[in-house]
Amino acid sequence: MLSKKAKYALKALLYLTKNADRGLVLISEIANSERIPRKFLEAILVDLKTQGVLQSTRGKNGGYSLAKDPSQVSVGNIVRMIDGPLAPIQCVSHLYYRKCDECLNEETCEIRLVMKKVRDATAAILDTTYLSDLQKINVLVNEEPL
Repeated sequence: MLSKKAKYALKALLYLTKNADRGLVLISEIANSERIPRKFLEAILVDLKTQGVLQSTRGKNGGYSLAKDPSQVSVGNIVRMIDGPLAPIQCVSHLYYRKCDECLNEETCEIRLVMKKVRDATAAILDTTYLSDLQKINVLVNEEPL
């Protein structure tokens, strides 16, 4: 399940993507527009800056902006930065693999096999969906007649 922190991170990044032509954006603007608690958002943006996704400037004319092109930032990478592995269990994780203590045979474990499918499907979608794609999806949905 996607954590609230990861959801807020994606919402903030999408807001910055939509407003990239404006340059720096204030935390308060993002928080108000996206209905994210400001203190929580501050911590998220610092994490994203540390990871190299955002850049910021302090001071009167300061704020945040994307450090990378939106077509270079995948949803999968953001979710991993905030929530950790996409795998629902550790024995199917690529980066955080750990054998289950109770498992007798990983090759025949039915639970592992289905969770590997879940991990693969999730990664296939999230790793090929970029911030720029999310913006396009929103535009297409909002342009469709009801």
